[in-house]
Amino acid sequence: MEKLFEIIHEDVELLVINKPAGLVCHPTKGDEYSSLISRIRLHLGTETHPHLINRLDRETSGVVVVAKDDITARALRKIWEERAVRKEYLAIVHGHVRQERGTIEARLGKDVESQIAIKDRVVDNGAEARTDFLVERRFIRTQGDFTLLQVMPHTGRKHQIRIHLAHLGHPIVGDKLYGGDEDLYLALVQDRLTPEQWETLILPHHALHAREVRYHWNGHEVVYHAEPEIWFQEFNASQ
Repeated sequence: MEKLFEIIHEDVELLVINKPAGLVCHPTKGDEYSSLISRIRLHLGTETHPHLINRLDRETSGVVVVAKDDITARALRKIWEERAVRKEYLAIVHGHVRQERGTIEARLGKDVESQIAIKDRVVDNGAEARTDFLVERRFIRTQGDFTLLQVMPHTGRKHQIRIHLAHLGHPIVGDKLYGGDEDLYLALVQDRLTPEQWETLILPHHALHAREVRYHWNGHEVVYHAEPEIWFQEFNASQ
């Protein structure tokens, strides 16, 4: 039987999961293993009604918080809406980021010039978005220069971290949508990525991982933490 997911924490109210890269949160098509929410129902029972409090892109791995009932979901969503959650991501980006730390404040909205409907971009009249980052390490591989960043988004816009880092001039390694060549994304969804394109992408998924979620719950601070998958760790471990 295929493993459903890695459980970080579970109690009567909550299920906290380390979502694997490559798994969508909500079903599009496929079997009962093809989405995170369908796997959660397999784990909890098909008669349950779990709520995903936060969502991650298909290729982003990391911490996902799930409420097991409506009351818990409402309370948690209020915490998220009030931005009372500290979220920390790890990202491996192209190039050596010069500054040790920084803040990206750039408004986001629809990319009307793109042929890809889900793609957004930095736009003057878009929604407010802010991302802080901190350099953890810079390293060199045969493919070029890279930086491991700790990233803290203060807003939760769609694709925010990916767009902001690309806007900074340091796109995430393996990002097929914001890495500079849209055809990589189209090739992925059309199942026509060539060996040469995979070599360009370097990694099997984009190198973005939701490492930690921290907030106050039932009178005390809770912290849920998960390390990245092995392919992320091995690439980062290289000199």
